[in-house]
Amino acid sequence: MATASTEIRVTPEIAAEHGLTAEEYARVKQILGREPNITELGIFSVMWSEHCSYKSSKVHLKRLPTRGKLVVQGPGENAGVVDIGDGLVAAFKIESHNHPSYVEPFQGATTGVGGILRDIFTMGARPIAVLDSLRFGEITPSKYTSKEEAAKNRRILDGVIRGIGSYGNCFGVPTIGGEVGFEPCYSQNPLVNALALGIAKKEEIFLAKAKGIGNPVIYVGAKTGRDGIHGASLLASAEFTEESKQKRPNVQVGDPFMEKLLLEACLEAMQTGAVVAIQDMGAAGLTCSTMEMASRGGTGIEIDLAKVPQRETGMTPYEIMLSESQERMLLVAEKGREHDVLAVFKKWGLDAVVVGQVTEGGIARINNNGRIAAEIPAHPLAEEGPVYQRPVAAPAPRNETAADWFAFAAEGTNLTQNLLKLLASPAIASKLWITEQYDTSVRTNTLAGPGASDAAVVRIKDPKTGFAKRALALSTDGNGRWCQLNPRVGAMHAVAEAARNVACSGARPIAATNCLNFGSPEKPEVMWQFSEAIDGLAEACTALGTPITGGNVSFYNETLGKSIYPTPVIGVLGILDDVSQVLKIAFRDEGDVILLLDGSSSAVGAQHAAPLLGTQREFSSSEYSKTIAGITAGEPPAIDLVAEKRLIDCLLALAAEGALQSAHDISDGGLAVTLAESWFASSSVVGAQHVAHHLGAHVKLEAESPTEAAAFNERGARAVVSVTPSKLAAVLDTARQYKVAAREIGQVTRGDAFRIQHKGREVINSSFETLRGAWAHSLERTLTAK
Repeated sequence: MATASTEIRVTPEIAAEHGLTAEEYARVKQILGREPNITELGIFSVMWSEHCSYKSSKVHLKRLPTRGKLVVQGPGENAGVVDIGDGLVAAFKIESHNHPSYVEPFQGATTGVGGILRDIFTMGARPIAVLDSLRFGEITPSKYTSKEEAAKNRRILDGVIRGIGSYGNCFGVPTIGGEVGFEPCYSQNPLVNALALGIAKKEEIFLAKAKGIGNPVIYVGAKTGRDGIHGASLLASAEFTEESKQKRPNVQVGDPFMEKLLLEACLEAMQTGAVVAIQDMGAAGLTCSTMEMASRGGTGIEIDLAKVPQRETGMTPYEIMLSESQERMLLVAEKGREHDVLAVFKKWGLDAVVVGQVTEGGIARINNNGRIAAEIPAHPLAEEGPVYQRPVAAPAPRNETAADWFAFAAEGTNLTQNLLKLLASPAIASKLWITEQYDTSVRTNTLAGPGASDAAVVRIKDPKTGFAKRALALSTDGNGRWCQLNPRVGAMHAVAEAARNVACSGARPIAATNCLNFGSPEKPEVMWQFSEAIDGLAEACTALGTPITGGNVSFYNETLGKSIYPTPVIGVLGILDDVSQVLKIAFRDEGDVILLLDGSSSAVGAQHAAPLLGTQREFSSSEYSKTIAGITAGEPPAIDLVAEKRLIDCLLALAAEGALQSAHDISDGGLAVTLAESWFASSSVVGAQHVAHHLGAHVKLEAESPTEAAAFNERGARAVVSVTPSKLAAVLDTARQYKVAAREIGQVTRGDAFRIQHKGREVINSSFETLRGAWAHSLERTLTAK
């Protein structure tokens, strides 16, 4: 990489070092009408990087549904915004910080959280919750993962979790949910996707559009240093190689206490009425904030780098413009009222300096000590960059036969030991070791934190009275293994499960955000995966009424030429009109009836047996198949979006009626794991009410499918609910109205036995201590073992 000096003569070779192709460099010269200087080249390189410009994904993202009656602000701003009633809006978004979290796990994760929080309060919304969706390589040795790799994966996981906890806890926002997955393909490319949610008054939303010729431009927050230079262009927009560890200087360093001050100062400054526009300095730092604000506002902008607060001496214009130092914002204030804004930041002890002004003519002019360091038309730079229709080609068909798929055990086989092994697997085991490092209840709005409900739930306090009658629910979901087998169907399942989780908490799904994690877009098979996943997301979000309000694309998630699984992660937001109707997963009382709700019009039962070959093929992609037999083949379960919508509507009706004791959707591990998790959660309920004994569960299954499929298949559109006997008839009647099959499969019992029978034969029988012990402690033991 060339040194950052304005005296360097830019050549095609130097442009290539900055990640620009020959065609892109020619376009740069065409826009400028001349050769760029090194600072201008750096600006183009970050703005036209994959991470910032979405040059490979734009043509596909247009197919996503982004409009809805509740959508106030869709893609294109710092966060999506939806109307949640009572004059309030919710701002929410999910983004990735994958590559930095591999190079430096702790700082990569902290700055990922810090960046997504700034995206929220840049919109004028106060952050109220964070969720995270994480993927790591295997943390125990296997035929795919060496002992050394597993140890490294554990260290990465530990650093990421500490980073998320540290930033959120110090900033003062609860981390209330998320998910964690483990697959060999993430060994050298973990995924760290952070989602943040904030609340604002509808009339007080702020946008990043520089307006008002002559209005002052104000730099606020932390001083600029050399950390994070080229983080967007050379770290997040390229695959990893053997030299990846040398990229540590490209990872930013976060300061959550500074960000807390920045939050309060920004929100207070916005209340003065003097702020016209505001933009977070995230990826590409000062470059992105200046250029995008000017482009969106249809104006020009002029700044003086000599006025930018700097914490290091001798910084060049190139370094100042490309630095990704954290906890910084750029504001446009109303001319004549800049002192109102400066006074607020002085009160909070933060740097706030007028560094420039909004100009006419559409030119972004960067000055430094009386000299022009860069002069670029803002709109062509921000909006007219390269757009690629990358080659798309499906991979060669997999040559699989029944011999490659999961072989079901003989009928009548006792599956208790297999259930124990499944419950202890990292994907399903309790994540308490992780979530206990997070403050999940700061600000006292958390109604359902990690593990309590299928979705995280936070109350909405009325801005006038301070009372909370309504709540918001959030869930994240993604299944890279299914998307690897069938990216379109896997993506549809991600939407369906996230929406189903929200409904199982009692909330109505209303909108979604996505984080699309894929390999190199230069590979036709990766672009095929991406295109297929986009179509799956579009179809599912349209069917379930959850428009995409924003998100992030993360390409180049591969190391030494090996790509991760295609991993689209979806976050679904829902509204709960009555906080008293929050549903949780825990069984509640002895004698409650356990029902299986199934939205499918051909719900599996004794008279609806799926063909064995089809069942075997679908079951081979299950968590059970992976854990017990080491097989990840076949196809994901078929998806029925009409059935998913029926189930969601039915769950919402039952929640509104107050008819359910608990609700838990069927997903990873199938019916048996769902039942076990509801049973485990009941221990906290029982502990508060009946210390002397645990509850138990006795379930009878009659499906004609093989025993393992009946107990562990992961077909969607299903949920397990518990009901008091007095409300059973009403629940069955409501289910009929929504054309949802409601089958009585068991009962919550006294004692601590967990029993499942299939066609009259007992196949699982274990005590509470045995099953919960395997589930509750295995992850912690693995991660803390020396």
